[in-house]
Amino acid sequence: MDRMKGRVCVVTGGARGIGRGIVETLAREGAERVWALDMNDAEFPALEKEFPAVRGAVVNVTDAAAVEAFVARARSESGRVDVLVNNAGITRDALIQKMGEDDWDAVINVNLKGVFLMTKFVAPLMMENGSGAIVSISSVVGLDGNIGQSNYAATKGGVVSMTKGWAKEFARKGAKVRVNAVSPGYTRTPMIESVPDKVLEPIIARTPLGRLAEIRDIANAVLFLCSDEAAFITGQTLRVDGGLVL
Repeated sequence: MDRMKGRVCVVTGGARGIGRGIVETLAREGAERVWALDMNDAEFPALEKEFPAVRGAVVNVTDAAAVEAFVARARSESGRVDVLVNNAGITRDALIQKMGEDDWDAVINVNLKGVFLMTKFVAPLMMENGSGAIVSISSVVGLDGNIGQSNYAATKGGVVSMTKGWAKEFARKGAKVRVNAVSPGYTRTPMIESVPDKVLEPIIARTPLGRLAEIRDIANAVLFLCSDEAAFITGQTLRVDGGLVL
């Protein structure tokens, strides 16, 4: 497959979970380079060994100077960035009366400011080159809310709103820069494996397709929105939740 043939891609939170699945999918689809950005470099050697197109980089997406320096590096090496996937995210769940300011700030910084900073420095390069695809990972929680996740829901809803505004902003002056979001439902990642079955079983029971999402389900949706198959799609949020919320 070669839907990403010759393209330079950047994936934040790319060392594990959904991000790693996206990195691997883009690499398998023929990308010239896939930058896997993460705060922990432990998984980079294995990724780079299995996929020659992959390069790991330790980047704190909440640090403007670090993000700007990375984008300058990517531009110096390749001259462009064709695809940006804003995937890095964290949770610090608590009911509102128990949620501390530190928990609020941490989630806002990574999930919202991180998306803002990566896009701030990558989008102008895409506009200058006349094309590009940006896909940010939202969540069904950002669209429908959830108890105990005020901070997370705010960030993921913010991602959807920024996506709509950026779709208009980055297509000015003839630039074909598309901006979309993917909104996963509950996904079978290493993180969710620790959730008790008694919590997951009712969710699966409410899901028409009768299972949790697999990482490949999310990665394939991202691949579609990054590819030429979605050339006339921008400003949209694609739910990948098995029909959990209809």
